[in-house]
Amino acid sequence: MGTMITICEDDLSGDAVRDLLRLHMAAMEGNSPAGSVFALDLSGLQAREITVWTAWEGDRIAGIGALKEHSGELGEIKSMRTHPDFLRRGVAAALLDHIIDQVRARGLARLALETGSGDAFEPALALYRRRGFTPCEAFGDYTASAFNQFFEYRLSD
Repeated sequence: MGTMITICEDDLSGDAVRDLLRLHMAAMEGNSPAGSVFALDLSGLQAREITVWTAWEGDRIAGIGALKEHSGELGEIKSMRTHPDFLRRGVAAALLDHIIDQVRARGLARLALETGSGDAFEPALALYRRRGFTPCEAFGDYTASAFNQFFEYRLSD
């Protein structure tokens, strides 16, 4: 039996979501070479073109995920993180499905992401691959490096 998760748009004002964002940033910085962290901090996630959702089990935060809308047909996944207490319980999959549904509803044709390489990133990469994401070229303002990887999910051709 799975966890009963509720996903809602979030204004990032609560302590629980801010604590999870701090944990996310620390993990990204701890598992990435200097200069290779493109995770958004609190102020970055508050930008007009970004929508943030949080996943909850009751009053406990289970995860976070965000969508950055680029000009045109492109959406980008940002700040996907499952709270350590909820790992391997379907939280990231539920958030990813929610974001894909939102991308589809907004009429975007492509959802992309940038992530790192190494053991710390493998669980997320496995999820993206299972959902049909495939490798792609660097997009937006990113520059490809030996560390980062880019994936996309096409909603229409």
